[in-house]
Amino acid sequence: MPVRARSLTLSLLAFALASASLRAEEGMWTFDNLPTKKIAEAYQWAPDQAWLDHVRLSALRFPGGSGSFVSKDGLVLTNHHVGRGWIQRVSSKEHDYVKNGFAAATREQEIKVPGLELMTLMAMEDITGRLAQAVKAGLPEKAAAKARETEIEKIKKEMQEKSGLTCEHVTLYQGGEHWIYSYKKHTDVRLVFAPEMQIAFFGGDNDNFTYPRHNLDFSVFRVYENGKPYQPKDFLKWTGTGLKAGDLTFVTGHPGRTNRQNTLAQMIYARDVAIPQNLKAMERRKAAMVAYAKTSPEAARQVNTQIFGIENGIKATTGYWSGLKNKEAMARIEAAEKELRAKVAKDPKLAAEAGQSWGKIATAVDVAKGLAQDSLNVGTANSTLLGYALALVRIADEEALPSEKRLPEYSDANLKTTKARLGISGPYYKEQEVFMFTRGLEDAARELGPQHRFVKAMLGGKPAADVAKAAVEGSRLADAEARKALLAGGRKAIAESQDPMILLARKLDPIARELRKKTEDQVASVITEHGARIAKARFAVYGKNTYPDATFTLRLSYGAVAEYPANGTLIQPFTTFGGLFDRHDGWGGNAAKAHRGDWGLPQSWVDKRGALDMSLPFNFAHAVDIIGGNSGSPVIDKKGELVGLIFDGNIEMLPGNYFYDGTANRGVSVDARAIIHALDKVYGATGLVAELTGK
Repeated sequence: MPVRARSLTLSLLAFALASASLRAEEGMWTFDNLPTKKIAEAYQWAPDQAWLDHVRLSALRFPGGSGSFVSKDGLVLTNHHVGRGWIQRVSSKEHDYVKNGFAAATREQEIKVPGLELMTLMAMEDITGRLAQAVKAGLPEKAAAKARETEIEKIKKEMQEKSGLTCEHVTLYQGGEHWIYSYKKHTDVRLVFAPEMQIAFFGGDNDNFTYPRHNLDFSVFRVYENGKPYQPKDFLKWTGTGLKAGDLTFVTGHPGRTNRQNTLAQMIYARDVAIPQNLKAMERRKAAMVAYAKTSPEAARQVNTQIFGIENGIKATTGYWSGLKNKEAMARIEAAEKELRAKVAKDPKLAAEAGQSWGKIATAVDVAKGLAQDSLNVGTANSTLLGYALALVRIADEEALPSEKRLPEYSDANLKTTKARLGISGPYYKEQEVFMFTRGLEDAARELGPQHRFVKAMLGGKPAADVAKAAVEGSRLADAEARKALLAGGRKAIAESQDPMILLARKLDPIARELRKKTEDQVASVITEHGARIAKARFAVYGKNTYPDATFTLRLSYGAVAEYPANGTLIQPFTTFGGLFDRHDGWGGNAAKAHRGDWGLPQSWVDKRGALDMSLPFNFAHAVDIIGGNSGSPVIDKKGELVGLIFDGNIEMLPGNYFYDGTANRGVSVDARAIIHALDKVYGATGLVAELTGK
């Protein structure tokens, strides 16, 4: 059922309502544009620059999520579900750390996680003016995009060479602003602690995106540098007091993506084309994973983490979709767009610059519709090895070109990282690769048809199962050393390779490049150019008193610990340890195994039940504006102390991908007190407790 939007505000799309309707709780704010005046008016306190710098430098970006430094010796806190894929990477058939948990009794027992990189945002620089000088006014969209891309890569290279940091280009306000964010990269990261899956994901997918919740969704890592624990200048101190209802909280994390500034045409495309197709693809991938999991207990161990991730994606995307199917919300979005267009039309200068931009984007969206099936199905077909092969083939071709003429991921600024990732070892399961590659090829053939160029190139008239089996069994690319050898051999070695995955990649590459070029030239470049023109028109009409869409860059959200209305009643702000056991008992305990045992508890928790304080807060809800990518974000109080850990939002939060409704939109967090209490009373991790609390 679509979520009903009440007291709706529409961020940039509703600039006509401007600041009068912008709720204090709304906004994923950049650190250069925090509304401190509004915060002070609402809460009689606002962060100063020292507070902002401290929490920024304490924050970390995980692949797909967020985290933070929480001790002077480099301890890192994030969610279990953010760390789960990496915990899986260091697990084995004999040691299933995802299912059974892990606790390092000493630093020598901490497990290095290959491939895991964490990022600290060290600096931000606005390059909007420099790009404006490099991209001449009036250039066609394709030429403007190329000029912009060339200048961005030049700037990134300059800044990386000067600072030694990893520099990323960030587009804000749909192209209204361009920034370079510079990161310190941490590459030696080790697993310290993880609870059992059953308590980290208590309630399973049934409880996901709901509240009240009872999840101990956290994990702990440690960053090392030069073989020793890294000592960050800034880290978050653990709260000594905790929260109560009404307390102000801040969330510093990396919200992945929102689309609140998109045009109506883009939102209709998402509603009618992109989201339905993506959901179908996710359901197909889930079905393949579930089928593979049924082949053996070991197969299930290999893919359970991925299945949970896909289920999460399906539920989240369905929630986003509900917002777009909300007629009231879409009517408000349409009205806001019409009002802005009318204001632009009345100003001759703005009309000349942006008056046609909505129509141009609508035309690009029509092109995207025609490319949608190919965009979804032309690719590496679930094959990890084909992904390696395609990267190798492209490195060989791209490296021969000047940096400014390469695909962005192979430019001088990015090539070192791209190559390094190919050399990382990780768990590999041949049976899984064959199974998933077969399914991927079968799905592509069914969706595109047997005469499609991609299908003919991949299958050559043979059954998908035969192609997948021969390619996987004949390939050496599962071995990181083999990949490194091909990289070291350069273009000649890759060109001469007869590895079957390399041969398939050579067939795939021209097809994928052609599709990418068509998409970039006819869709992406148009949306980029005209999205920026619309953004500049908004600035001219309404000013810059709001926040940009999420871009998986560091943001700050704020709001109070708060109840909310749902299901004809009020939902309490806190849950407790007692509530956890009540939910467990209500489903019949471990013996009942209700709904896959989603509300069962690890034996360690059953055994320690009598030692726990049943009145102590476990999870809490607060009125903060978050989205996927915020998982693992620290929750911080006015003192800059860690009071919780974001791990989810309620179901009412999901339409926030497209608009904000402050009535019931809530973030859901693990209470910091629950983490310490569990570590102490259930796991006996006294050393870790002492390091976290500084006692």
